[in-house]
This record gives sequence, structure tokens and C-alpha cells, in this order.
Amino acid sequence: MKHYFFALLTVMFSMGIVLGQSNCSHYYPLVDGANFEYTSYDKKGKEEGKINYKVTNVNGSGDNVTATMVMQLEDQKGNTYDSEYNVTCDGDKVKIDFKSLMNEQMLNQLGEMEVEVSGTDIELPSNLGVGQELPDGNVTVQMKMGGAMNMNMNVETINRKVEKIETVTTPAGTFKNCLVIYSETRTKMIMANQTMPSRVWIAEGIGMVKQESYNKSGKLMASSVLTAYSL
Repeated sequence: MKHYFFALLTVMFSMGIVLGQSNCSHYYPLVDGANFEYTSYDKKGKEEGKINYKVTNVNGSGDNVTATMVMQLEDQKGNTYDSEYNVTCDGDKVKIDFKSLMNEQMLNQLGEMEVEVSGTDIELPSNLGVGQELPDGNVTVQMKMGGAMNMNMNVETINRKVEKIETVTTPAGTFKNCLVIYSETRTKMIMANQTMPSRVWIAEGIGMVKQESYNKSGKLMASSVLTAYSL
């Protein structure tokens, strides 16, 4: 089950924030009870599974709002893996609380281990424009597996910037004037280091509508699109 924990952690960093609507942010808004369904595909376009988000526990108003994102990942076999994390919007930026990533659902994926987590919150400005550079984010997870054996995992989002504006059509509809955000997700674990460039298309009032991940040569390796939502 440990590999599902790692998958969930990487998904949170690579896909960005997915939220409903409020007055706090144009592109990353919040509304209690909003639902978003994404379908994931492999490099050949074959469906791999679905990710569902639900916005809950919205508190505050105006330019100061907090909420909990409940996420469920379903694979092709129908197995589901749940997690949740906290999101804050303070008027000029939206951020994910990295400490909340290590919640009960996540820890259950790891079994009997001592776990320590450190890092920086993922921040996204409320107002975005083409050419804008965005702050990096990272989470480091240290796991004590018993005896002298330890395992560390570090996930970073780096080189983040707003590239351009495009129109995107998905099964959920056509979304005009989407901002395209480029970033690189760098994962380090044991002897393995991997960096995957990605792009996220975000629509005003909706959030993410499309995401693509590439290999180091720029070839498409995986994608996700918004297939259904309700606000």
C-alpha cells in the first residue's frame, strides 16, 4: 500500500489546487460542497482511473477563507484511496498547508512507521498573468521503518510560470481564456530521482480543467481532464 501513499502525495503537488467558487480568488475560488471529477489517461490515451475532489468545511468570507479538500483516487480495478488536505486563501494568494498532507488517511497507507514531514506551503497568487513566475513548493517525508532502516521522499514543484492563454474543451464543457501554468515536479526517493515537466490549464471560476505530464524529452506521458463538476 505504500506506493499509493507516494502516488497521492505526488498527485497533490503536480495537479495543483482544485476548488469551487467564492470571492477570495478568481482562479482558485472556494464553495462548500463543490465537486470535481477528473479522468486520468496514460501516454497512449488509455483511461487509468478517476480522481474526485470535494470542497468541505469552508470557513470565513471575503478575502480570508479556509477549506478542506477531500480527494478520492479510483484505479481501473475500482480500488479507492482517500486523502484530504487544508487550503487557505488570504486575498492575494491561495496555499496548501503541507503539514495537513500527513493526515490520518495518508498515514494509514504507511502502516506501523514513525513519520516526520517538513517543507513549504504551495502558494498560488490570486491574480495571475502571462509571464508571471510562481513560487516553488516542497514536501519532505522521513519514514523510520524499524531498526536502522529509514526511507526519505522529497517532492518539489519548481520552475513554475504562467506561459500563455488557451481555450480548452473537455467532456465537462468548453473553457475560454484558460491560463497555462508550466512547472516541474522533482521526486527523490532512495536511489531514484525523477523530474517530470507538466502543464496545467486553469479556468476562471472553475480551477484546473486539464493537466499533462511529460518526460525529460517533452513527450506526453500522462494526462487528466475535467469530466464533470458541480458548484
